[in-house]
Amino acid sequence: MPLGKFLIKRLLQGIFVIWGVVTLTFVFRAISPGDPVNMIVDQRASQAQREQVRENLGLNEPYYVQYYEYLQRMVTGDLGFSYREGRDVLPIVLERVPATIELAIAATIVALVIAIPLGVISATRRNEPADYGATLFSLVGISTPNFWLGIMLILVLAVEVGIFPTGRRPVALHDALWLFLTTFYVGDLLTWVKHIILPAIALGTYFTALITRLTRSGMLDELGKPYVTATEAKGLPGVLIRYKHVLRNTMIPIITVLGLQLGTLIGGAVITETVFSWPGLGLKLITSIRQLDWPLLQGIIIFIGISFVVINIVVDGLYAYLNPRVIEE
Repeated sequence: MPLGKFLIKRLLQGIFVIWGVVTLTFVFRAISPGDPVNMIVDQRASQAQREQVRENLGLNEPYYVQYYEYLQRMVTGDLGFSYREGRDVLPIVLERVPATIELAIAATIVALVIAIPLGVISATRRNEPADYGATLFSLVGISTPNFWLGIMLILVLAVEVGIFPTGRRPVALHDALWLFLTTFYVGDLLTWVKHIILPAIALGTYFTALITRLTRSGMLDELGKPYVTATEAKGLPGVLIRYKHVLRNTMIPIITVLGLQLGTLIGGAVITETVFSWPGLGLKLITSIRQLDWPLLQGIIIFIGISFVVINIVVDGLYAYLNPRVIEE
């Protein structure tokens, strides 16, 4: 199958998945208790005023009509109108995206910086203390809930030791970078780094443990192959063999998981952002649930779903490009 046809197939599957997400969010809103009109009008409003608001929002229409109009709005990029904030949902979502992406990328960097060297050391020193330590670390990392880890990091490193702030995002990365590039002032950039370290560790710990395990198992498979013995016989340094030849052949599954997990990190940042008051999509999602702001809640879920699908299609395309056998299978 050609690569283009493969990507079109993945794209159609992605559209079907997005349609499923949109439909489920509509169904959940329809069957959830509570009248949306009560969230908009004052409690002292008359019945006539309530009916007028209901008619303006189209809530007096049958569900199939509401669903049809809902799909029409989604196709045109209209995610609805937030009852609580009094403005369109799409700008609210887009305002929060940079903070979530910053956190997801920072967590990914933390994971890669720790996991790949740890996985290589664990594989090359199999059944030695370093291997046992790395295996124990990965087991603890996978087993530890990120919300509990986040709270512990705040209590120990922010409250008791006081070397990191407890949370928040006083400055955006793009603003700090722009200030640094235009004035060489590094203060805002350091402030951003200081505030994102604990959330990135909390969110990236599971990812770190997963990549450590993948790197270790991939390295062990490659180290037993004849080309490694041949390069050793040629007298190449062990570090060169491990990091240039063996690790490179181990990277394809790691890159695949990296892309897939980036989507998971964006969706999984809900709890971490709440613990650290990080103003991203996750924190806004929790706020919209508390306020029963269904249009905003639906918009955030649909946006996360679309992001996850797009990232998966890109990863599938890269993987198929690097390994054409995937298309044939």
